[in-house]
Formats: sequence, structure tokens, C-alpha cells
Amino acid sequence: MATTADPAAQTWYTLRASSQRGVVDLMLYGEIGAWGISANQFARDLKALGDVSQINLHVHSPGGDVFEGMAMYNLLRNHPARVEGTVDGLAASMGSVILMAANVIRIPENAMIMVHKPWGIQGGDADEMRRYADLLDKVEDSLVAAYTNKTGKTADEIKALLSAETWMTGAEAVELGFADELVGALEAFAALNSQRMQEYTNMPTAAQPMFAPRGQTQPPAPVNQPTPAVSQPPANETAEQIQARVLAADATRRTGITAAFAMFASLEGSVALRDECLNDTSCTVESANAKLLAHMGKATTPTGSQVPGQHGHVSNGNIVGDSVRASLAGRIGHAANEADNAYNHMSLRELARASLNDRGILTASLNPMQMVGLAFTHDTSDFGNILIDTAAVSVLAGWDEAPETFDQWTRRGRLSDFRQAKRVGMGAFPSLREVRPGAEYQYITTSDRGETISLATYGELFSITRQAIINDDLDLLSTIPYNMGLAARGTIGDLVYAVLINNGKMSDNKTLFDATRKNLFTGAGSALSIESMIAAKNAMALQKSQVEGGKARTLNIRPAFLLCPVALEDKAKQLIRSASVPGADVNAGVDNPIRNFAEVIAEPRLDDDNAKSWYLAAAQGRDTIEVSYLDGVDKPYMEQQEGFTVDGVATKVRIDAGVAALDSRGLNKSVGA
Repeated sequence: MATTADPAAQTWYTLRASSQRGVVDLMLYGEIGAWGISANQFARDLKALGDVSQINLHVHSPGGDVFEGMAMYNLLRNHPARVEGTVDGLAASMGSVILMAANVIRIPENAMIMVHKPWGIQGGDADEMRRYADLLDKVEDSLVAAYTNKTGKTADEIKALLSAETWMTGAEAVELGFADELVGALEAFAALNSQRMQEYTNMPTAAQPMFAPRGQTQPPAPVNQPTPAVSQPPANETAEQIQARVLAADATRRTGITAAFAMFASLEGSVALRDECLNDTSCTVESANAKLLAHMGKATTPTGSQVPGQHGHVSNGNIVGDSVRASLAGRIGHAANEADNAYNHMSLRELARASLNDRGILTASLNPMQMVGLAFTHDTSDFGNILIDTAAVSVLAGWDEAPETFDQWTRRGRLSDFRQAKRVGMGAFPSLREVRPGAEYQYITTSDRGETISLATYGELFSITRQAIINDDLDLLSTIPYNMGLAARGTIGDLVYAVLINNGKMSDNKTLFDATRKNLFTGAGSALSIESMIAAKNAMALQKSQVEGGKARTLNIRPAFLLCPVALEDKAKQLIRSASVPGADVNAGVDNPIRNFAEVIAEPRLDDDNAKSWYLAAAQGRDTIEVSYLDGVDKPYMEQQEGFTVDGVATKVRIDAGVAALDSRGLNKSVGA
């Protein structure tokens, strides 16, 4: 199946079902994003083919539009089908980026891959030029990510290749990791109809025959590429139907031209040029874009040799998205308002409409519910993603600002899956044995005993609805996700302090705090005092290793934290920080023997259990209580889904964590009764 937006247009890609069931052939021949066909059309064409198990990608392209290319790369990389890529001549610029989405890449000996830096055209003052340079840097980072994912090279290595405008033969591409298999040479290549060869600064002589002669207006027929299907008007159309079709086509043309000029209204002469394009019925959206770029470049003076680029314009839509994002960040308080942002102080409904209008989508005939729904679901709108990203910042702010104390003294761990894991506690090994001259080393013997830890998932759902957007309810982007971030971290705190309060059983079937472990103190003598703290401190230092068949060793564990309810916080600080023993005659010179021996951490959850009990804990990182996260990701994760149950976007906030006591000897409890 071939795709074309204009009966007279060439196609730069062809997508068709193969003779083999579930397999499709994708021919990427020509400049990406050219001739009015977009990556959105590619997405629709790919979806229309139904259940696909394999995509055969054939590339012969000089590059093209950055964002159209990145969209195709992401569509292919995230598609469930296996993608097998073949270079049919040249995979340059964005053509090489899309190629990186393939699971396996084959390249003939005489074909080539080329990579280089992005570039674009910008007019305006120095600040606008700097912002545009920053945008190009961000674009380069996205390209680097695509290349590093495939090649395994570092970002710095890839950036060096981009800066040099690197042309690789088949063998060189395989050697550098840009391709997987070298295949036999092709007899001939299709000629590429592109002026980009004039812009490349490092093109080898071997690549020049791949381009059509300068001035040639039509490329020769691509090798193995079928003739594009040409859409014909319906037969027997009435005059009214013809008029309606022509008017609809012109309305689409005018909307696209208006959107192209929208962000450049302040540019001198742009309004007159826009009106000229609108009034010229033969002027297409593509022609208008070309005239706008030429107009912008009139006042631009080159500052040196042309920078080799990922040739193609940086689309206006990204500027719109960034402006909408910045406007929301300013209103919610995530960042300061940008003085020159035209979207400042717009309501959520106005931002939704602007995100569609600036993409060339007509909304005048839609009621508010329809318009906001379209902003969520239209395939060119990034409004929904911007809202989710904004809410995610609020979630992380809540997580980071949560007034939790557990992470000050617990050990941080990492688990790679949800299976139960074992931890070997402190003192599990005996002293090293002497090895006499000529004797053999012996293997250490450890018991199977060890404390277990495993992950669980904790999460909640909230929704960003169309009604909330119409009502300009910022709480759904700020307060609610912020509180969910607080709750996520609070959940981990609940799990940690429940270990202390509930005093569950360890692997030896005894509770964490037990008099036989010499880590539980009761009676009047356990009330918080200099004497009781000395007794608890000394008991921890005298804990022994537990080695079967070996000699127990004194572990000399020193407490670093005193955990207490808020009711005891001030008294604990006074006792520990005083230079002399509280209550003693100041002239007696009786020094406080435990001055600053531990940091006081007051926790309200302990008040809820017993306002008199307190705990000592060993240094952070020792075997006390471990908090583990899946793959070490210690931040909440957000997922979104458009569904039938929510008239908008449902958002899930979750975190995967596990909490467990690892050893009883680095903790002790004084009941304080």
C-alpha cells in the first residue's frame, strides 16, 4: 500500500503487506517528511495493516525532517513486531536514525551510513538565536540516544562522530556497531533527488552517484519501489459536491498556512507574506513553509562555514509544546514565568485550544467538551503528555519534600525482581583462620540462616478529566499529585516504623527485640536517662557474632542514632548534648560521658505506639533495617492511559519497594516503663 497526500506527489515511504502472513515491507526512499506526507500518516498506515509480526525496513534516504524522523523511529522501536533493517544504498542523517530502530541491520559492502549534527534556520535577536541553539542541542541529545542504544557507544563517542559528519562504508558501519551484518554489494542504487549533497561538507566521492544530477526535477523510479497509488475523485459528482470538496481542501490549506506563520507574527513582513500565500490558491502548505524560511533567512548573515546537520527544519509544533509547558510551570509554581511567553496566564481550556490551533487543527465548530477531548486524543497534539509531565513534577516534589525520617538511618538496597532474597547479617563469618606455610586455604562454612526481603507494589490512580480542564482546576496538576508524592514516601515510612513497633519474628523464630538477644530493656531502669542510654550503648557494643561451630566474636557495634517519639525529643537532645551530667553540681566538673554519642531522630509514629519507648540504631548502611527498590529506582513512577472509565486521562502513581529487618544486633529497644 502506498501513501500520498497529493495525486501528483511522490511518496518518500511505501508500506505494503508482504506475501508472507504478518510481514510488511517498509520502503523508506527519499527525503523524510517531504511532499506533504507526515509520520502521522505513517502511523495510521501501519495501524491499518493490523496484526504485524515482522517489518522489513529498506532505507535509501538522504535524511529529512528531525521530528517526523524521530516519530517514525519511536513508532518502530516501540512496535511489538520484529524490525529487520536493510540499507539499500544510503542511510544518511534522519534516515540513519530511523534505521537504528531495527532489531538487526544488514548493509551491502558498497552502501553507506552517514551521521551528523542537527541544524536549522532561525531569525531574530540574540536571545532568540540562543534559545534556538539550545533547542538544537536538545535535538542532538535525542539523536545521540538513538545511536547509543544501537551501537553501545558512549554519548561522547557518538557526538564526536556527529561533529565530524561521519560517512561509513558497509564494513565500517559493522565495525562501529551501526550495522550487524555485511552482505554482498548491490549492482545499482536508485538516484536520490535531493539538494542535500550541496550541504554535506564531508561527502566521499563514492556517495555522489547516489544523488540525481543537480537541477534534475524528478528522481528516477526507486529500485523495487511500487508506483504510488493515486486517489481519484468519486465518479458522477454533482456540482455541489465538487464545490464542497474544493472548499474543504482550501480550508485545510488555509489552516495549515496560518499555523505555519502563527509563531512568527512579530517578524517584519511575515503577516503580508502569510496573506499573500493565503490568497494564492495555488500556494500549498509546503510552498508557504519554504517562502517563510526564505523570508526568515533574508536578514541572517552566516557566521562561518555551514554546520553539517541532521538536515530538515525543527518544527514549529515543538515550540508550541514548550511554550504551553512553560506556561503551566509558571502558573503552578514549578518555575518562574517567562516574560516573553505568549501563553502566560492562559487557562487550561485556552491552552488546550491553542495546542490544537497552532498545529493547524480547526476548533471553532467544537463545543468545549469536544475541543478538550480532541486535545487529549488527536495524534498531533501533545497536550495530554504535557499535563502528565506537569503532574509528574508535582508528584516528585511531594516525594522529595515529604517530612520523613526513615531514610536518615535505614540502609538503602536494590532488588532486580519480585522474588524473595536473602541477606547475610553482620557477624555471620568467624575470624580468619591461620594458614601455615605450605598449607591450603579452607573454604568458609556459613549457615543457611539469613533474613529475607522482597518487593511489593504500592500505588493509586487519579484522573485528569475534561471537566477539570474546562473548569481550570489546577489542583489536578499540583495539589493532588503533590499529595500523592507525599503519600508514596509516607507509605515507605509506615513500613519501616511498623518493623520497630510490631516487633515481628526473624528467621530464628524469635522476635526482633527479645531479652535473650540482649537488645530489649524493660522496667523502671529503661526510662530515658544517662544511665539507661549507657546501658543500651554498652549492650550493643558487646553483641557477639553467631557462627555455628566457630568462636563467637565481639562485634563492637556503636550506635549512631537514637530514635524516639516526639514527646521525648527535647529531653533526649538535652541529655545527649549537655557538656555535664544534667542535675549534677555545675562546679563538680562531672563530664557527660555520652555527650553527642548519637543523633536524635524524633518520629511521630512512635508516639502513636508508646510515648515512652525509644531505640538505638547502628550507623546507616549497617544491618539494621533495609529499604530496597526495584532496580534501585527510589522515585514514584507514573503511567497514563486513555480509557472508557475516565473522560480524560487516568494516571497511575506506583512505587516498588521492600522493607525488612536484617539483623537484631544493630538495634535495641528500651520500653521506658
